[in-house]
Amino acid sequence: MMPSAGTDTGQARQSLSAGWRGFIVLLALALCGCASPSINTRAISGLAPLQLDGRSLAAAQAQDHVVRPDLLYLDEPMREFVTRYTADLANKRARLMSLHQAVRGAGTLNMQYEPFAEGTAQEVFHRGTANCLSYANLFIALAREAGLQASYQWQEVRPQWSKVSDQVQIGLHVNVVVKLSGGKRFMVDIDPLPSRDITDSQELTDAEAEALYYNNIAMQALGNEDLENAWYYVVRALQLGPDMPFLWVNLGAIYRNSGQHREAEQSYLQALELDFTQYSAMTNLAVLYKLEGRMDEQQYWLDKAAYHRESNPYYHAWQGDEAAARGDWEAALQHYNRAVTLLPRDSQLLYARGMIYYRLNDLADAAVNIQKAIELATLHSDLAYYRLQLQEVKRAQLAGDGASTL
Repeated sequence: MMPSAGTDTGQARQSLSAGWRGFIVLLALALCGCASPSINTRAISGLAPLQLDGRSLAAAQAQDHVVRPDLLYLDEPMREFVTRYTADLANKRARLMSLHQAVRGAGTLNMQYEPFAEGTAQEVFHRGTANCLSYANLFIALAREAGLQASYQWQEVRPQWSKVSDQVQIGLHVNVVVKLSGGKRFMVDIDPLPSRDITDSQELTDAEAEALYYNNIAMQALGNEDLENAWYYVVRALQLGPDMPFLWVNLGAIYRNSGQHREAEQSYLQALELDFTQYSAMTNLAVLYKLEGRMDEQQYWLDKAAYHRESNPYYHAWQGDEAAARGDWEAALQHYNRAVTLLPRDSQLLYARGMIYYRLNDLADAAVNIQKAIELATLHSDLAYYRLQLQEVKRAQLAGDGASTL
């Protein structure tokens, strides 16, 4: 995928029933809300120790336990690579394009996507595989060596609710933003998201990206029931990104697995202090209180979670997608009506509702919704796709043939 101007990834659209994708952060979290003032990072060292197998693991030991890698270190072959593909190009845009082609090109570095391929820029360069975060490490290191202004960017992904447990998951996808003269911004990504899946984006500092790196390792360790490494790595992540609410949710999960319910409770509450919409913190508190038989408190947080869920347009869009996958277009329309009511200027929601109307053979309303989506869209790829679909709807209107498959 070539770097793209503005925030345009140029990705093809997925159908309403498109499946869920996996991203770098294997955890449950919610859309960001208003954050409280920054936490004093020194307070992280005062976290209650993890009690494990008769041992007490102090947070202050995390820096000694976790070897801090230089995520952006370049060795001599990497510098030679940058020189080979960018040294003769005075124009920064040309340097960016050449570097990207060299990293992804089949005849050059031929970097391949691998979802669990963590690593530093140096490791990725010599291994040839990367996930979105480790690819960002590589490309930022190379781009800065080429004299380009490159930084990390995270993209929040539309929530996905489990049909069984009613739990919510949001992945955090990381890519690279390169800023050129004149305010132009290019995104570089090893595995770009469809624009309909992106709900928000923001630039990350190098320290915050390093916190994500440690968090990924922590969650892999937790998945393997390695609580010691999960603890040290999530604490190290918190030392670098104490204002990231989902890190506190993950810390709470580790405490709960060690049987330290009070500490888990405080961690979830800290996440909510940073972000009062932290859905996963609410549901984790409900689970914790159920374990302890604190039924009134459990119900309180279940009610709070339900309120935030019902207030989330993407929850209703998800329900609409599920109905569409079953072929129940009337139910899908009801869910998308609610989603659009909550977020009336979202071009993706309007377009999806327009396509539902199309499936219901309501061509007039289909055209109205897709036209509104065109007026509100900001991505070139979305605009082109919406216009193409609007042409199809208008042709169907003229022909009087009803809805056919697009």
